[in-house]
Amino acid sequence: MSKARKLSKAEQKRKEEFEKLTEFLIEQGYKPNHQTISALAGNVLGVLSAVPFAIIFFLLFSLDYENVEFTQLNFGLLLLLLIVFTVLHELIHGVTWAFLSKGGWKSISFGVILSYLTPYCTCNKPMKKYQMIIGSLMPTIILGFIPAIIACIINSYFLFIISVVMILCGGGDFLITFKLLLYKSSSEDTLFIDHPYELGTAVFEK
Repeated sequence: MSKARKLSKAEQKRKEEFEKLTEFLIEQGYKPNHQTISALAGNVLGVLSAVPFAIIFFLLFSLDYENVEFTQLNFGLLLLLLIVFTVLHELIHGVTWAFLSKGGWKSISFGVILSYLTPYCTCNKPMKKYQMIIGSLMPTIILGFIPAIIACIINSYFLFIISVVMILCGGGDFLITFKLLLYKSSSEDTLFIDHPYELGTAVFEK
């Protein structure tokens, strides 16, 4: 998320708490090396990074093209489900990180960046890299990949449209995951914390 944007009261509070945590960790010998991206990059580049996955499922879906039933889409229902799925997307982030982190549900916060119409979920407790990655990808797996596979099996055009949109909406999570996978820590004692007001991961190496 861009540092120039105005933070909400909740984000400002988390920022102040994060700055105190950063000072404490630096005193303990940790060096910050954050892996973050702007909200604009998350929205634009994120969608582009998700396109290859959408194309793969489109090709799989089109293999049985002749047997697909192209019924008229109920756009009202489609819009409603996309809104519900967007809320579920962030909720799944929260549930997954609450389960994986030591802080449980108390460590989870939700919000919306109004200037970019971007909802978010964040966890303020340190995790291992694989835990961060699982929490980042879980919503797209549950709401995108699994429904897309089911849509290909049962030839549901409606379900396929929803699943592909959710895969594209998970693009920002793909970018974060790619950055984490490419990140090579120089220390065995490394903390990964979901950044409280930017899109990405706060990394601290000792």
